Amino acid sequence: MYVIVEINGQQFKAEQGKKLFVHHIRDVESGATVEFDKVLLVDADGEVRVGTPVVEGAKVVAEVLSPLVKGDKVLIFHKKRRKGYRKLNGHRQQFTEVSIKEIVA
Repeated sequence: MYVIVEINGQQFKAEQGKKLFVHHIRDVESGATVEFDKVLLVDADGEVRVGTPVVEGAKVVAEVLSPLVKGDKVLIFHKKRRKGYRKLNGHRQQFTEVSIKEIVA
């Protein structure tokens, strides 16, 4: 059984026991339980239910493993040739690691 759930504007395929890195969720502690109720699709052993836009009564219960995980550094380099213009910026995205505990369909 798996579901497609929307978390902080992104869609994820969630299965029980799976770990996900989602965009940073503010004000959560490690070990806290969070519920996501924007379930877009439910697949229960081949029986597919698609929401319009969400499936009524379906939710995903997850446990926060780590509230703040930093992603890999992404470097952005701008250059204009023959002008002496060079600029280097870096960015590290912040994520929250969650583990899917229960899927209620």
